[in-house]
Amino acid sequence: MIAITSKRTAWSILRTLGLYLILVAVAGVLVLPFFWMISTAFKTSAEIYAPQPVWIPSTLTLDNFRKALAAAPFGLYARNTLLVAGVITASTLFFCALAGYAFGRMQFWGRETLFTLLILAMVLPGEVTLIPRFLIAKQFPLAGGNDLLGRGGIGLIDSFSGIIVPQLLSVFGVFLLRQFFRTLPRDLEDAARIDGASEWGIFWRVMLPLAKPALATLGIFTFTGIWDEFVWPLVILNDPNKYMVQLGLSVFFSEHAVDWGPLMAASTLISVPVIVVFLLGQRFIVKGIATTGLKG
Repeated sequence: MIAITSKRTAWSILRTLGLYLILVAVAGVLVLPFFWMISTAFKTSAEIYAPQPVWIPSTLTLDNFRKALAAAPFGLYARNTLLVAGVITASTLFFCALAGYAFGRMQFWGRETLFTLLILAMVLPGEVTLIPRFLIAKQFPLAGGNDLLGRGGIGLIDSFSGIIVPQLLSVFGVFLLRQFFRTLPRDLEDAARIDGASEWGIFWRVMLPLAKPALATLGIFTFTGIWDEFVWPLVILNDPNKYMVQLGLSVFFSEHAVDWGPLMAASTLISVPVIVVFLLGQRFIVKGIATTGLKG
């Protein structure tokens, strides 16, 4: 009996050790590109274009950062991105919380059918809806010189509104919060209703405060997604003064070459806010994912 127990203990230790080794290997593969980016940002041109890869620069230099900041107004691009990401994140949290609560806690005709259609919308890749979104933005009524029928002007083209309006709500956010609200006990809702709370009062005072982990998770995902977005701002914006940080990186690309040093330096700088947001909110991400999606 003791021998069997010892064998099981040894096997359990080996299995745990193997699992940790796999996790370390996967983490190393994921971290490697970030390490190369940061390392290249501090390299000299000779080390960047050396025949053999140089992982650790022999001499740290800040020339790439100076060139990057001189090549484009990244401070302006960062302010633009913060404005757009902040507005979209706030609107996504508010509207997705309302929709998630309605789908998760309220009974109404066609609820499951509408939710199924929303889930189907998640299957469509963004490239499929790119042209329809552009046409809707261009023909948006009473914007950019358009009349009530959306004719005569440019609509939301070349404006921050053209980036913000199509992303005021996230289908994934509705799904995430709907799953979270379904895990909350019905007794909380019934007790609030007995005390005379309205449906809005139940949502705002009882359910929403309990949804902080899911809201924080959605907020972090939304902010980082908008911060890293490239294609939609590229399609909508024409004025360089309205560019976002990812569009600013295009100044380092020419027809025949790429200025790798300043590009890696700029990429390092614009990655800092996302890394900070993730580090500050990772515990909310873990808690939010752990408490959603467990109940069908």
